[in-house]
Amino acid sequence: MGSMSIWHWVVVLAVVLLLFGRGKISDLMGDVAKGIKSFKKGMADDDTATAPSSAPETPRNIPHQVSSTTEAEKKPV
Repeated sequence: MGSMSIWHWVVVLAVVLLLFGRGKISDLMGDVAKGIKSFKKGMADDDTATAPSSAPETPRNIPHQVSSTTEAEKKPV
């Protein structure tokens, strides 16, 4: 009940081929391959762009909130 036999997959493949045709599926797979290639190229470009400029950043100061009480109003400990 939970598993699909080989005949189920054959029927599904036949229906997909009838609906879309062989030409559309091959075009779609070609477009997917082009997208993957451009994604990999973009990731490689990002790696080469960040590698030479990997100088350590200088730490920045974080501004703290100033309380409304002054030093004279604080109680001694």
